[in-house]
Amino acid sequence: MGWKSLDRDQQTNGTSSGFFNLTKRPIEIYVFIDPLCPECWSLEPFLKKLTIEYGRFFTIRPVISGSLTSLQESYGRKAENLKKEWDHTGSRTGMCCDGDVWLENPVASPLATSLAVKAAELQGKKAGMRFLRKVQEYVFLDKKDISNEGVLVECAENSRLDVAEFKRDLHSDAARRALQCDMKLAGEMEVDSTPTIVIFNESEEDAGLKITGLYSYDVYVKVLKEMLQKDPKPGIKPDLEDFLQHYRFVANKEIAVVYDWTEQEVKHEMKKLVLKQKVREVPVKHGAFWKYIGS
Repeated sequence: MGWKSLDRDQQTNGTSSGFFNLTKRPIEIYVFIDPLCPECWSLEPFLKKLTIEYGRFFTIRPVISGSLTSLQESYGRKAENLKKEWDHTGSRTGMCCDGDVWLENPVASPLATSLAVKAAELQGKKAGMRFLRKVQEYVFLDKKDISNEGVLVECAENSRLDVAEFKRDLHSDAARRALQCDMKLAGEMEVDSTPTIVIFNESEEDAGLKITGLYSYDVYVKVLKEMLQKDPKPGIKPDLEDFLQHYRFVANKEIAVVYDWTEQEVKHEMKKLVLKQKVREVPVKHGAFWKYIGS
């Protein structure tokens, strides 16, 4: 298997308004992530916008990357170094990652977190993606140890999973095999860092295209159009309230990216919805998040 690469050393389904149509989509996007990688978290605004504007052309498949041993060993670094790295990434990208977690409540077993994501995916891809997002919120914003089983069960409850089934799957051979399949896929595609995106066009025999690192949104659009071999117009964006109702909990940065607004413009628009009692602001260490509370 081969592909062209775009490398840099450092760096869901909606219902209307152009979120998706349900025809066969020619592009498959593999997103290789580590649930504890702040750069992967910083990719979220771009994935939301790409899904809204061009989701009719592709399906996303999240893949847990890294080896079973490296998942455990990579977080053996000094807590102070991890704290600085997370805080720097959060202030640089606008997607808060509170590095204090490594001093106050460090994640004891990154491997357990990854197995939990695969256990959630046994209830379907959408369930797995909701759960992954929830564990990211818990660690990056709330400084929770997302390897703790009680915390993982709470994440399952809050991402609308069948909790009894999740508890059974958490320590199952099925979850471990699914994680091993992800590791194997990462090896086959020569993915050795996160985030990495690999894009394939199912109708083409040509190589896929691999993007390693975090880039600006226009780069992902350019690569997608290259793989499609056409220049489609972006889908119509949903009304802001529809967007919030669908995603329920989003960063100021995510809204800014999706709607091409400055973060100040976002705050101005969100204040209107606060007055209507549709949302409330959730302060975090870097930036702000918004929780949809409307009916």
